[in-house]
Amino acid sequence: MGGGIFLKAEGIAQLATEAASQKQATNIVMLDAAKVCSFTDYFVICSGDSDRHIEAISQGINETMKNKGVIPHHKEGTPDSGWMLTDFGSVIVHIFTTIERDYYQLEGLWHKAIPIIRIQ
Repeated sequence: MGGGIFLKAEGIAQLATEAASQKQATNIVMLDAAKVCSFTDYFVICSGDSDRHIEAISQGINETMKNKGVIPHHKEGTPDSGWMLTDFGSVIVHIFTTIERDYYQLEGLWHKAIPIIRIQ
């Protein structure tokens, strides 16, 4: 699974984490889910302050990935819904507003995944 000419899943997840941080995303978490999830290896979960902020984070991540040759398989959500998802196959990126993130509690759902990076 995954994209990019030379990037493996962990590298894609790290790149997404760095891109989110550069767009001032908050509460960024990179989870190794390979042993507990059948459809992806890593989750990157982060928050934005507003609809516009989560859209900017998403665009920043997608632009960074595109520049490395990593093309998304699927996208879901809209900025006004408070949640956006980009599926890179081996890595799934979730961007939430704080309210939506508190509601969906993905870290709790995937509590058996191993936290690799956590940036407050």
